[in-house]
Amino acid sequence: MAILRFAVFRLLTMLATLVVVSVLIFAIINLPPGDYLTNQINELRATGQSNGIAKAEFLRTEYSLDQPLWKQYMIWMGFLPGPHGFLGIIQGEFGWSFEFDKPVADLVGGALWMTVLVNLAAVLFIYAIALPLGVIAAARSKTWIDYTSALVGYLGLATPNFLLALILFYYGNRYLNLPIGGLMDPRFEGEPMSFDKMKSVLVHLIIPTFVIGTSGAAGMMQRLRANLLDELGKPYVETARAKGMRESSMLMKYPLRVAFNPFVADIGTLLPSLVSGSVLVSVVLGLQTIGPVLLTALKSQDLFLSAFVLMFVALLTLIGTLISDVLLALLDPRIRFGGRAK
Repeated sequence: MAILRFAVFRLLTMLATLVVVSVLIFAIINLPPGDYLTNQINELRATGQSNGIAKAEFLRTEYSLDQPLWKQYMIWMGFLPGPHGFLGIIQGEFGWSFEFDKPVADLVGGALWMTVLVNLAAVLFIYAIALPLGVIAAARSKTWIDYTSALVGYLGLATPNFLLALILFYYGNRYLNLPIGGLMDPRFEGEPMSFDKMKSVLVHLIIPTFVIGTSGAAGMMQRLRANLLDELGKPYVETARAKGMRESSMLMKYPLRVAFNPFVADIGTLLPSLVSGSVLVSVVLGLQTIGPVLLTALKSQDLFLSAFVLMFVALLTLIGTLISDVLLALLDPRIRFGGRAK
């Protein structure tokens, strides 16, 4: 029951934080002078093209961009009625993309699922590689295993993701016959899910997962090694060894649990950092994720599209933080919540 109360409290905090974040996102996006429609109207007037001005003015009124900024935000969120009543984010209406001339929901629907899929695969790759290599490097400190893992880690940190993507773009396709570009074979796009389509998606995920996850895995491996070495030098470890406890049992039961805490906490920042860090990789590899969409929306000042994508990244951050908080409370009995030690 205590952990349930803790989770509910964190969930309510997350929702309140999301509202504050939405205010900041909407305000920051509106900091540059003008917006997509204003820029378009000015351009049409400068070139003497009056035909499109009426449509742009209509869209400004239709989406309440002629209202004060605070009212625009309230209508966008769905807290106040707009021209068509209460129809905002909380009602499931994400607005209109002026750049692509279609609803935001239609534009990003598939990209959101692809983004989650790619980054979930990258997270699993990071933990699958970093945890065993970090533990082995610490347990076999100052041996060839430790030095080799350190070399691999430094190479992973030093190589830019987009450069690694370009290298694999060429050599992976030439020598390993790995598919490059997109997240599935073009013939499966728009088709219902099937075994062949799933197989195509999994094969196409190999290179993006490796490229996006390499630097994260290298950094996590180095931090785990450092934390675990610090724990292995503490008196309670020497006491356990003196009592004849097996090295593997002692390692798994005590120091690894303590050293693992920062990596559970990393869940809150790992997903959004992967999303933001994979923008160039997505452009290079032609991935249908929200990274290239966000880049285009920010450049063109496409208000509703960029705001929704940033809200999605913020939501990933808060969900990751919620998961990490709950897991930390379960993992470490020293974590205090509800004002009492558990």
